[in-house]
Amino acid sequence: MTPLHLTADRAGERADQFLARMLPELTRSAAQKLLEEGAVTKGGLPVKKNYKTAPGDELVLALPDPTPLDVLPQDIPLDVVYEDGDVIVINKPVGMVVHPAPGHPDGTLVNALLYHCKNSLSGINGTLRPGIVHRIDRDTSGLIIAAKNDFAHLALAEQLQDHSLYREYEAVCVGTLKEDGGTVNAPIFRHPTDRKKMAVNKLQGRPAVTHWTVLERLTGHTHIQCRLETGRTHQIRVHMAYLGHPLLGDIVYGSKKPVPGLAGQCLHARRLSFTHPRTGQRLTLECPLPDWFTQTLHKLRSN
Repeated sequence: MTPLHLTADRAGERADQFLARMLPELTRSAAQKLLEEGAVTKGGLPVKKNYKTAPGDELVLALPDPTPLDVLPQDIPLDVVYEDGDVIVINKPVGMVVHPAPGHPDGTLVNALLYHCKNSLSGINGTLRPGIVHRIDRDTSGLIIAAKNDFAHLALAEQLQDHSLYREYEAVCVGTLKEDGGTVNAPIFRHPTDRKKMAVNKLQGRPAVTHWTVLERLTGHTHIQCRLETGRTHQIRVHMAYLGHPLLGDIVYGSKKPVPGLAGQCLHARRLSFTHPRTGQRLTLECPLPDWFTQTLHKLRSN
């Protein structure tokens, strides 16, 4: 496998933090493991996980050979919006988990991709998350991109980092937003008491920016468009709750009472735009609002 050459752009950043930042879907623990195994070098010498980078440092990541997958391919139907030899874009349905995790060992998008793509998925994220460049929540529907090789994965990860991978969502939030649009710039970190939740934390949080625009005001609710500048876990859900307007149906960050007709939060990843890793062509993809979303809008309009 061709080594990945990563150039540091910050002073005093730990090597494990740097790797996790440059490859957004590489967890901090996975980065530490690679460092401990000597997979990261600088000038031919192994780099320790607590090494502090300097601007211009070139770290070379030699990913280990793939190990046999514990995740089994499953013949699960996929709504493929775009596919070629480097990338595949899926319109994910509500209820599908992106990758295996405790409580969700199979039936995930990864299981379906392994069956659909055979052996053509990137290995940067390890055996449980092959091909996965970014994630969307289980109960969020819409577009998600996966990489079929490490070349494509690294290029897409760089676009996530420099915000050129454009992601646009539509949502319905509770309450009436007074302004026609705005930006939430509020760092996000793990919730201090509930490990399954995230929260705005201005001291410890990672930068998180969400731009929102009102599409339609409904009785007691607002239909909005959201554009992600960053991609933190639960970002739109946390930011809208932070504004006092949690997403309709979000029982984690809003009302604990489920909404009839909704399996979770009313949130759909509608548009995705990226520069193709190999051709350099700018691709913009879109998928329509699912029936459950349009039916929710119709009910709110009828009220």
